[in-house]
Amino acid sequence: MGIDTPTGDKGILCVPIGLWKTGSSGLGAAALALALTLSACAQPSPQGESSAQQVPAIVSLNPCLDAILVEIADPAQILALSHYSRDPDASSMDIARARKFGVTGGTAEEVIALDPDIVLASSFIAPSTRQAFERLEIEVETFGSPTRIEESVAQIVKLGKLSGNSDNASKLVAEIRAALSRDETGRAPPIRTALWQPGQIVPGDATLIAQLLERNGFALDSAQRGLGQAGHISLEAMLADPPELLLIAGASEGQTHSALKALSTTRVERLDPKMLYCGGPTIIAAQQRLEAIRDKGT
Repeated sequence: MGIDTPTGDKGILCVPIGLWKTGSSGLGAAALALALTLSACAQPSPQGESSAQQVPAIVSLNPCLDAILVEIADPAQILALSHYSRDPDASSMDIARARKFGVTGGTAEEVIALDPDIVLASSFIAPSTRQAFERLEIEVETFGSPTRIEESVAQIVKLGKLSGNSDNASKLVAEIRAALSRDETGRAPPIRTALWQPGQIVPGDATLIAQLLERNGFALDSAQRGLGQAGHISLEAMLADPPELLLIAGASEGQTHSALKALSTTRVERLDPKMLYCGGPTIIAAQQRLEAIRDKGT
């Protein structure tokens, strides 16, 4: 179901002139003139004139892809975003903006009813769901979770090509590169930093947020503790061996405990959980926040 880029008026009834029988009873000059007018819209385009541009209609089932799609695609071609983008605890974009688009719960039945050309999904999409789409000749494009900035850039470029919006994708990539262009020459030694994610877990080195922390002068405290991806740090462990900087991106009991006020030598800052998991425009927001935190401590 391609979306036509409008090149003229829509909704005009085109009636071939041959369907009007000259000499029919009651056909006056005015009716004949109307028939001639209507038939004109059925005439072929002049030689060399390009046809209306077609862009694919898209349904996204992934909140990280949602955030990229709304930045680069024509809103008219976005049939629905994932329901996660309307959930404050799962969205990686502005909730009010997400609510301007359709939404699905991710079931095959809901998506098929929308009749998209392309479905964007996580690489973990259920095989049965994917097969249901493909049987109906709906293209399915899957994306993994980027663990490096360049992986995210590659996804933006790919999504731009798939959606017919390569120019807008290039603009978003340029905005990301501009946000990351800050000169860190002569920067002070890395700051030992604990990033306490929801559930009091910490990120591993092979994550996008870890790369952003490193390039902004923050050394992951979890590595010094011998913890990898999704390692857990209790409140007691944090108090016993506090880092220089504690970034709290959650609201568990330990992360809101009054005992944290006793960390007199540790700076405590908040980080929006929306900045932790996705690439695309999230990189810009995370970079700006980390720069502000770094500058505040200098």
